Amino acid sequence: MQVTVEQLKQIPLLSGLELQQLLALQAHAKVKQYLPREIILHEGDSLASQLFAVLSGRIEIKKIAATGKETILRTLPAGEIFAATALLENGIAPATVVAQQDCQILMVERAALLALIHETPEVALLLIAVLTERLQQLHQTVHGLVSERAIVRLAQYLKLSALTEGTDVTQQGELLRVRLPYYQIARSIGITYEECVRLFKQIQSSVCYRRGGKILLLDRAKLDALAQGES
Repeated sequence: MQVTVEQLKQIPLLSGLELQQLLALQAHAKVKQYLPREIILHEGDSLASQLFAVLSGRIEIKKIAATGKETILRTLPAGEIFAATALLENGIAPATVVAQQDCQILMVERAALLALIHETPEVALLLIAVLTERLQQLHQTVHGLVSERAIVRLAQYLKLSALTEGTDVTQQGELLRVRLPYYQIARSIGITYEECVRLFKQIQSSVCYRRGGKILLLDRAKLDALAQGES
């Protein structure tokens, strides 16, 4: 499906470009739609040389071990780029990417993006900043899985979700804007579904889990203490 200039502007990496630059990219861009749970990329796939970005919806990026165990590395909302190795020649997908809900994925040919970077070097700096942030997040995830207790990883995950996704203030506390079902949290912090349910019961004085993945932060101070490893 052909992409519009307005859709290109929805990607922060491209939002500051001039109209003529956007029109130049438009000729080398397309949009593909995916249904919930549909696989966008398989880990190990050879990637076409292009930029991938979430135009609408939300995706999961996960690793699948030889045992079949899944670990969700990140969930990305609209506006985010992913599979950055596709910008390299002969890129390989480092993880499996799945649509978490109805999604539109934007793809821009690498050659067009390189021409844009040549004309506007600031785009390269923005791209480097995104990739650096992703590496830091991956390092923190791996470090947490190896060294932190599960309850600490849970508290850190909830804090990060509140920071990146935002909250709405209610009479009872802060309600996360994103839905986080047990299975998603468990796979994101390297524990079982059952252990995730048990951990939420342990921290019910500071966090309330409601049906459908609605999470209410009752006491941010207690949650912060848990995230710091204070029991």
